[in-house]
Amino acid sequence: MKSGTDKKDVLKRFWGYDSFRPLQEEIIDSLLQGFDTLALLPTGGGKSICYQLPSLMIDGMCLVVSPLISLMKDQVQQLRDHGIRAACLVSGATSIEQEIVYNNCIHGKIKILYVSPERLKQQVFIEHFRQMKVAFIAVDEAHCISQWGYDFRPSYLEIAKIRAFHPDIPILALTATATPHVADDIRHQLMFASNSRMFQSSFHRPNLAYMVFHEENKVGRLLRIANNVGGSGIVYVRNRRRTREIADQLVANGISATYYHAGLEPKARDTAQRRWMQGEVRVIVATNAFGMGIDKPDVRYVVHMDIPSSVEAYFQEAGRAGRDGKKSFAVLLYNDTDIITLQQNFENSYPSRKHIANIYRAICNYYQLPVGSGTDCQFDFNLEALCSTYNFNLMEFYSATRLLEREGLISFPELDQSQSRIYIPLSREEVYRFQVSQPRYSDLMALLLRMYGGLFADFVPISEQALAKRLYFEPNQIRNMLLHMDALKAIAYRPKPTKPQIIFTSPRVDADSLYLNESNYTELKQRATERLEAIQHYVLSDHDCRSQMLLAYFGETSATPCGACDYCIQQKKTSSPAAADEIATQQREQLLSLLKEKPYRAEELVEKVGNIDEEQVRQLLHEMVDQHLVTINHLLQFEAL
Repeated sequence: MKSGTDKKDVLKRFWGYDSFRPLQEEIIDSLLQGFDTLALLPTGGGKSICYQLPSLMIDGMCLVVSPLISLMKDQVQQLRDHGIRAACLVSGATSIEQEIVYNNCIHGKIKILYVSPERLKQQVFIEHFRQMKVAFIAVDEAHCISQWGYDFRPSYLEIAKIRAFHPDIPILALTATATPHVADDIRHQLMFASNSRMFQSSFHRPNLAYMVFHEENKVGRLLRIANNVGGSGIVYVRNRRRTREIADQLVANGISATYYHAGLEPKARDTAQRRWMQGEVRVIVATNAFGMGIDKPDVRYVVHMDIPSSVEAYFQEAGRAGRDGKKSFAVLLYNDTDIITLQQNFENSYPSRKHIANIYRAICNYYQLPVGSGTDCQFDFNLEALCSTYNFNLMEFYSATRLLEREGLISFPELDQSQSRIYIPLSREEVYRFQVSQPRYSDLMALLLRMYGGLFADFVPISEQALAKRLYFEPNQIRNMLLHMDALKAIAYRPKPTKPQIIFTSPRVDADSLYLNESNYTELKQRATERLEAIQHYVLSDHDCRSQMLLAYFGETSATPCGACDYCIQQKKTSSPAAADEIATQQREQLLSLLKEKPYRAEELVEKVGNIDEEQVRQLLHEMVDQHLVTINHLLQFEAL
């Protein structure tokens, strides 16, 4: 597509939209004019179109750097479905797969290439990158480059280095969560030109009511929210086991629900996500592994049953409610134990440098990797087995592996959610000779060529089940035949992984000389301490508007009180006796209406109403007894007179 093509025509042709979302067009114009650009857009603000669309309007390709491997794959598939040539390079790709992608990029057959930040320091990438015609670089989740950010990844620092190979192209940095300090650091770390531009959409969500409640009976409160708010919801917990327990409790109380966490098999995760997205179930209970890239517009509430690790994480997760602009709720439930647990989890998240080195040594020994080897080696990963073998604390071990991942030594890709893949490295004449010399595989090879296009150009997703059905075989027989054909070099067959994976993204280093800079580690922990204090302040504060607190954290200090959060509602009650009386009257009428239908115990009424605290319900009931509006029967139930 030639430069000068109308942006709205491209938007309509490839995405079907008639108009841009706020700031999208300005960001695209800035990029097309060659300016380094920082875009701060809230979750759901449409960041991806800001680089996908301009890549179609100018010569050359767009390199997208993103840490979200599963999201990369989803976006590549969506782009291909729209007729846009896209590819991704992620850890675990074989040398054949990589070479195919590199060659397609060099020869102009790819418009958008997604890579993980760890890829940028590999010499094979640099050699090919220098030969590509790159129009611009897009950096997704750009806050990861800032050492002041909540999710700093050292590998992001490689982005500025590769600018030297294409010094005249602009960079577009995108993020949904950046404080003013982080925004400045992003521009500094990416070596933005002095005339760079920044576009920031307000993080204000007028339709979203933020609520924080001290609650001992969290499930009871959740049930009231689900029953009274209705619609679709997300419930976040920090414990995988709790996802299923809470989902089961919702189902037992007549609310359709499912659960999701990273430890589930890919098929189970896909099924849970699909059922929720399509409205087959109302609620999905999940860990923070769920939600990135999800754009379900009609989520009426997001409930956090545990305190998130940072304001940034909370804001991003809560922001998945109400994307359609309708009234929605972000509710955080906590008790005194949660505050203690939050502090303990924080301490376990920063084991000593010596302990991290010991864990790194144990991992390398477990997989029998000699010093200096291991780059791109991929293995099944069983966290519990490793901890058991070396007698490590599970949480400390997990935290250490995440710190090692941030240092670019290892990575943990999500299980490939696509199908098995096949590539044919032969010419058509060589395929024919193979079929003649290996008649056992002739029918299968012929069926592959009939069912799947592009096998000679790239790895193509295939289904062993579909092949088996056509040839009247069992799927395992087809898998074995494909493995034999791979051994004969007739195909390159990549079965779908079925277990979590670990990838060594750098050669093994001697653990005694493992570089974890002491001052950097100390600063990292200090900034994490500040984020911990910020989320604790948000939870425990009882004298500020919730929306104002969140906006101020991200640099918007002129916001007015929202009028809809728990603090603002309480202020209305205390500042205006008339308003408080009106609210109390409405609450009494609500309770009386229920009691006219049938008698209820006090705790049953608490479960039935979602907009009144338990203490208020009991106080109102006793007032109504004194006023001879209700009475208490022999079953200790309240009933209307």
